[in-house]
Amino acid sequence: MRPATPFPTLRTPAGPVPAAAPAWNPQRGGSMPSHRYRPAHERVHVPALLRRWPGRRTERAPLWVPVDLRDGNQALAEPMDPERKQRMFDLFLAMGFKEIEVGYPSASRTDFDFVRRLATTPGAVPEDVTVVVFTAARADLIDRTFESVQGLPKVVVHLYTATAPTWREIVLGKDREGVRALITEAAERMDRLAAGREGLRFQFSPEVFNLTEPDYVLEVCNGLTRLWDASPERPVVHNLPATVEIATPNVYADQIEYMDRHLERRDGVILSVHPHNDRGTGVACAELAVLAGAQRVEGCLFGNGERTGNVDLVTLALNLHTQGVDPMLDLSDIDEIRRTVEHCNRLPVHERHPYAGDLVHTAFSGTHQDAIRKGLAHHAKAAADAGLPEREAPWAVPYLPIDPAELGRSYEAVIRVNSQSGKGGIAHLLQTGEGLDLPRRLQIDFARVVQEATDDSGREMTAADLYALFRAEYLDAVPADWAWSVDGDRAEVNGRTGGGTGPLDAVADALGARILSFTEHAVGAGPEAVAYVEAQVGGVTAWGAGRDTNVLTAGVRAVLGAAARAVASGKA
Repeated sequence: MRPATPFPTLRTPAGPVPAAAPAWNPQRGGSMPSHRYRPAHERVHVPALLRRWPGRRTERAPLWVPVDLRDGNQALAEPMDPERKQRMFDLFLAMGFKEIEVGYPSASRTDFDFVRRLATTPGAVPEDVTVVVFTAARADLIDRTFESVQGLPKVVVHLYTATAPTWREIVLGKDREGVRALITEAAERMDRLAAGREGLRFQFSPEVFNLTEPDYVLEVCNGLTRLWDASPERPVVHNLPATVEIATPNVYADQIEYMDRHLERRDGVILSVHPHNDRGTGVACAELAVLAGAQRVEGCLFGNGERTGNVDLVTLALNLHTQGVDPMLDLSDIDEIRRTVEHCNRLPVHERHPYAGDLVHTAFSGTHQDAIRKGLAHHAKAAADAGLPEREAPWAVPYLPIDPAELGRSYEAVIRVNSQSGKGGIAHLLQTGEGLDLPRRLQIDFARVVQEATDDSGREMTAADLYALFRAEYLDAVPADWAWSVDGDRAEVNGRTGGGTGPLDAVADALGARILSFTEHAVGAGPEAVAYVEAQVGGVTAWGAGRDTNVLTAGVRAVLGAAARAVASGKA
């Protein structure tokens, strides 16, 4: 009889150990129905070829194309409104993207109106930026799409149709010839509508390319290359999506290299990829695809998208950067980029997300911390010996694959928060002892304060000690002689007035501050609430906190406290 388990819903593998298994591997056969699934090599045949991609190196960035405003947007529980779409578009321009997919104008009035707004607003789209719009292979949708882009000087009209057998048979109800005829008819219509229009190009995506027979997708793509008369002066984009990941990244790379070698008019074709992340290998798929001949990569910032998301362009770009290759994007303020994406998507970026998460430059191990400290000291000495500023010296610090300062992060956040990990867990003690759930970046900020206190006292701090320190540093940060009042979206602080979209914005305006983040929660089951505010005053970023039985008062005191601490630092 099997012993009782605290996880009664799990079935611990109890089958036989495979006969050929080595003695050091006692794993047993499980009961999950793996036999229901066919391996990738049985689902799609990839012609044998002498691979060239394994011996190549990526030495320049591909053309990055963010699809957050279309593919990412359609995956949101609450799609972006025009304000958030514009904010995201402006972020793309600031980061340096030169080709941006802006929407599916035939699918919603919001997308259509946004494309028209870009087309009719002078200066909305810089001269060197190309706008991409998405359409299905249907006459009325194509006509609506062309209507939306009237007036845009540089446009790619992106046609898509699913080509894989399962999609052909179940979704479209057509055979190979039927789907090809559907695509050709749509492409001919696009060609007629584009007649005489300068600056308009075409893109085709055989959706679920990675599950489509290679000979068939090549036949379809080459047919469109000829129909659209692709040339180096007016190239056609063939975008080959791994719409649903089903294989290891090397298989996708083989598929891309096969297409790279066999596409007609290769100098008139831009080979593009669009990996998804169903198996968690979207980044690897994109990187190997570039080695295999891809020149253009579609994805989303921080990997938003349907199901497990699209490939993350931020990770791809910074992976290149850490190999000494210019990503041709600016990511020097990763937190501002992350805040903007979180605001537009209304989804958080995970604390462990590569490069951008709050914890990615943090080591909770004492040995790792020691190595980082020694590495930073060695880096500073090596830079001084070479007569270079530290920001220009070659980077080689243990456990830190990138210099956090290049992303707008501080060394103090890397080191000081971790030096407290052996002292009981600051955040855990405050939450369990006092009911405070500090935002991650405030935890980092407070850890510095705790370190200074413990270094001075040389002793451990209890939950009560931590709360007393937190109160003195944040909750009691507002000077006693500060006077304030709030009336709707107007506020007065120490005789200065301000306005905004709400009372907290108004208080911040009166203080000359900008709120970067705001969080609040109830304290246990009691009547009190706690608010936390990260604000910027005169170029200085500081945290404040407020606690009160009135939620508004707690929020206002948090804004006041952040401003007071920024001023008290002497740097604002």
